[in-house]
Amino acid sequence: MNTGRPLPPTPACAQPAASAEAVRAVAAAPVVDFVLPHLRRALRSRTRYRYVRPRVRREGEHFRIEAPCCSRNIDPAGGVIDIALITPLPDGAGWQIHARDHAGGGWVPQGQSAQLGDLMQLLCTDPQRRFWP
Repeated sequence: MNTGRPLPPTPACAQPAASAEAVRAVAAAPVVDFVLPHLRRALRSRTRYRYVRPRVRREGEHFRIEAPCCSRNIDPAGGVIDIALITPLPDGAGWQIHARDHAGGGWVPQGQSAQLGDLMQLLCTDPQRRFWP
């Protein structure tokens, strides 16, 4: 029977539980906040194109690194290009790094590690020029 009065709020214990994805997002937030400054600091030690300023962009749980194309190999005008994409592994046990395939327009996995520092070392030294073309 509707008396026109609002219903009392549902007790918290009777409300549906948060999805696993929502719980992971909340739990990952402090980690993501820590990762961004770590990535920015690590990029200062790179060996290629030290005179450009790469930017780290957060995209959900992923981090995309972009920088001006100083070599003009990819963008003859020297515009900003994608350098790397860092993603958490699905099981939460580490990270994976991808290089941009500029010709194909996709991301190519280059390695994974439980330690983000290992992947940043690979990115910053880039001995095979997979990241910094």
